[in-house]
Amino acid sequence: MIKKFNAGDADIIVYQIPTSTKGIIPCGYSTDQGKLSWAVRDDNTELADSIKNWYKPEIAANVKREERELFSIQSIHRHVYAPMLNTQAGIISNYDHLFKRYAPIARWDWRLLAAQCYQESCFDPKAYSWAGAKGLMQIMPETAKHLGLAESDVYEPEPNIYAAVRYINELNTRFMDIRNPEERKFFILASYNGGFFHIRDAMALAKKNGKNPHKWVHVAEYVLKLSTPEYYNDPVVKYGYMRGSETANYVSAIYSRWQKYRGVRNASSLAPTDDVPTIYEPHKASKKHRFKLKNVKDN
Repeated sequence: MIKKFNAGDADIIVYQIPTSTKGIIPCGYSTDQGKLSWAVRDDNTELADSIKNWYKPEIAANVKREERELFSIQSIHRHVYAPMLNTQAGIISNYDHLFKRYAPIARWDWRLLAAQCYQESCFDPKAYSWAGAKGLMQIMPETAKHLGLAESDVYEPEPNIYAAVRYINELNTRFMDIRNPEERKFFILASYNGGFFHIRDAMALAKKNGKNPHKWVHVAEYVLKLSTPEYYNDPVVKYGYMRGSETANYVSAIYSRWQKYRGVRNASSLAPTDDVPTIYEPHKASKKHRFKLKNVKDN
């Protein structure tokens, strides 16, 4: 940025750089008790004065407040239903018949689809999020259009679930290079939440760093790292920043709930293969060891 600045390619740096940097006038938003700030070139006092007159501290405070609201659970409007309707009878939800009907399209156990649905909407067909995702499976408007799901049907349980499983099946075909179908499920879930192209970026990072790009435990490490500049600015990364912790936790939570739905004891510590731990944090891993798709939740 400083090189481009000094070359005259830009008039203002809207990023927190050290105020001690030579050749700049600090102005606008500042942090670290004024040690970091936006900046203009020292020969552009008119622009610096204009920014100083325009900027008020409440601007940053309002933006931070909006971010907290947008990226918090309060931004998702849904009724929270129990994750299991009747344990003794094996009834998960009021929509079990739909999961059983449509899960074969995705080649999934219907209980995995139910576990994902609970993670998305807590079984509330009227759920909607700040990003525009709607219904039981939280379908985004562009994804609904891509799948032929009419706006009038987006809150209807059956069309919503049917659209979701078709999207899952579509993602499945995009990950056929992952030969293990159980392993592939993790990548599909991650793409449903975080976007197909971000997951491909994480796979590229895993491969570059000597890890197996077809093992979720390896790729999840780089999904988490895609929220840091060192990694999302790497040349092999094509789609930039993502909120990796949200996606890694999404996959882990769904897998854990699926195991419980299946009646697996100690589900939180189990995984489908010995080398895929349930909690996808690199330091806890076992020593053994979204034509362009329209993403449901694309960061």
